[in-house]
Amino acid sequence: MMLTENLAFLEELREGVRAVCKRFDDEYWRKLDEIDGYPTEFVEAITQAGFLGALIPEQYGGSGLGILEASVILEEINRSGGNAGACHAQMYTMGTILRHGSPAQKEKYLPKIADGSLRLQAFGVTEPNTGTDTTNLKTFAKRDGDHYIVNGQKVFISRAEHSDLMILLVRTTAKDQCVKKSDGLSVLIVDLNEAVGNGLEIRPIKTMMNHATTELFIDNLRVPVENLIGEEGKGFRYILDGMNAERILIAAECIGDGRWFIERATNYAKERVVFDRPIGQNQGIQFPIAQAHIHIEAADLMRIKAAELYDRRQACGAEANMAKLLAADASWEAANVAIQTYGGFGFAAEYDIERKFKETRLYQVAPISTNLILSYVGEHILKLPKSY
Repeated sequence: MMLTENLAFLEELREGVRAVCKRFDDEYWRKLDEIDGYPTEFVEAITQAGFLGALIPEQYGGSGLGILEASVILEEINRSGGNAGACHAQMYTMGTILRHGSPAQKEKYLPKIADGSLRLQAFGVTEPNTGTDTTNLKTFAKRDGDHYIVNGQKVFISRAEHSDLMILLVRTTAKDQCVKKSDGLSVLIVDLNEAVGNGLEIRPIKTMMNHATTELFIDNLRVPVENLIGEEGKGFRYILDGMNAERILIAAECIGDGRWFIERATNYAKERVVFDRPIGQNQGIQFPIAQAHIHIEAADLMRIKAAELYDRRQACGAEANMAKLLAADASWEAANVAIQTYGGFGFAAEYDIERKFKETRLYQVAPISTNLILSYVGEHILKLPKSY
């Protein structure tokens, strides 16, 4: 579906998401933030409403929508004051499974993912010593009959404790034996219920924001060969489909955050009276809010362009990355504007600004650093010399 053809449908979609989110108010998210809790009830509600199955084809129990519609769902969760990070992996991993999974894998997993009886919320790529240098990852899967034996370590893998399945990127051929460094990587579906305690250890990582982040220690984990997605050694290309989807969806979440910050800042600036006048009357308050709003709206246009290209299966790497950078920058700008508008109250938990401030700061760094996006654009779009 193209945006220009579906404005009415998208608005209906937004209203449906808002109706679910209305049941989970600021206090719900604030209490979870205090205890680093996972929003199980919210995830169940948004799943039962059918929104997390948006990208799954109707034949498997999903809605069969495109990435544009999926991005609107996640945007509205954040715009409502929630945190779509609790459930967004189920969306962006579809780029890998739907496009490259076997018919048997789709039949086995997708209906249960769509109805919520299985959660696919973990994406195992990043490693402690390689970070975004993905082709240099060390986790290795050695073929042993009808299984792979996997050894390695992953870090900053969110929601592994709250997921039944994980998409895991591994090496199946050593890099020095490959013609291209991106060769020899493979993608496995890991059943976490079977893996934990049988070669997989999950350790929580305490972080600035409540993001259910973990590190994984993998020691002789056995994964059936039938859980290989696509062709062995071609996994980097498969993961890119998931990563482009991830960039677009994270951009949408940032746009949702930005609109939330702008709405809160605008309302507060109208109501807060200092020196016998609303502070929003002062250009020092008004102009930064207006500027942040403009930047969010501009980022939204790039998000839409990237999503439409993705849904048409056209090359969208540049647009997906630029959308993520623009939206992350704009949401961080809006977050700072909101803090400045609220003054001291912006740091008080009861106003929720500091909670969302922490959440949106993440997207300057993850799922890809803004610096890496600039490097990508410089090298691949502008054809400048490689900077690293």
